[in-house]
Amino acid sequence: MTKQKKEEGAQFVRYFGPLLDALRGLGGSGTPDEVVEQIAQDLALADEIQNELLPSGESRYRNQVAWARFYLVREGFIDSSKRGVWSLTERGRSTSLTPVESREIFLKWVRVFQEQRRAKANIKEPIAEQVAEGTGTTSNDYRNDIVDLLLNLPPAGFERLAQRLLREAGFVQVVVTGSSGDEGIDGYGTLQINPLVSFKVLFQCKRYRKSVSPSHVRDFRGAMAGRADKGIIITTGTFTAEARREASRDGVPPIELIDGEKLVDMLEHLELGLRPVTAYEIDEQFFNEFRG
Repeated sequence: MTKQKKEEGAQFVRYFGPLLDALRGLGGSGTPDEVVEQIAQDLALADEIQNELLPSGESRYRNQVAWARFYLVREGFIDSSKRGVWSLTERGRSTSLTPVESREIFLKWVRVFQEQRRAKANIKEPIAEQVAEGTGTTSNDYRNDIVDLLLNLPPAGFERLAQRLLREAGFVQVVVTGSSGDEGIDGYGTLQINPLVSFKVLFQCKRYRKSVSPSHVRDFRGAMAGRADKGIIITTGTFTAEARREASRDGVPPIELIDGEKLVDMLEHLELGLRPVTAYEIDEQFFNEFRG
């Protein structure tokens, strides 16, 4: 592996410190979306960086932040107990990392993983897009597999899946209208907040490998004008930074964005098309105290 490729693979290390800082700025915890947006704001990241995609269609920036979290969980700075919320541990709250310290943490865990492999421990560690120091290549796990499956569904099938997903999430009277070509609106439903308050919601489905642009968001909002309180765009791809800003722009009806990552999260949470499997990995650190 060339030095250039190794350096490219370790790019997520630069987000170690900013990730801890972002969580502190958010009060100690935050959703993945809140965290990546806070880091982008703190570092004044260009839209080009936020919009860059991996060959799989996933956002490279979000992937790198997720890998930063993985190593910070291993180091004990971030709690691993909840998938949907990232939170600082007591140690993480009082820790700020320099680039040099971040690199040392990364190399430490690279050595740990290498030692585990040499010991032939039965551990399956997630592999980053191109991890430095020869730790591996892109992982084709079930999350990538389920997105590929969704991409291969016919348009009507993906719309019916969205209908089922919204019903399972608490929507009622969910109707698919996609086949009618209703100005980009694929369906509608009602979210009943309580017996007195409900919202009509329009939704649009996009089976994309690429990113949804702000123009798509604007066109959808134009189609829903005067017809609903809220909109939802569901895609297998991603949303550009500009599209996310457009969706939450002041003075216009809000639009919720569900990208491929969040879509798989929802399928996991609702156990739709995904069956949970209990598995165990060896905790080498636990056994270290018995080796002396």
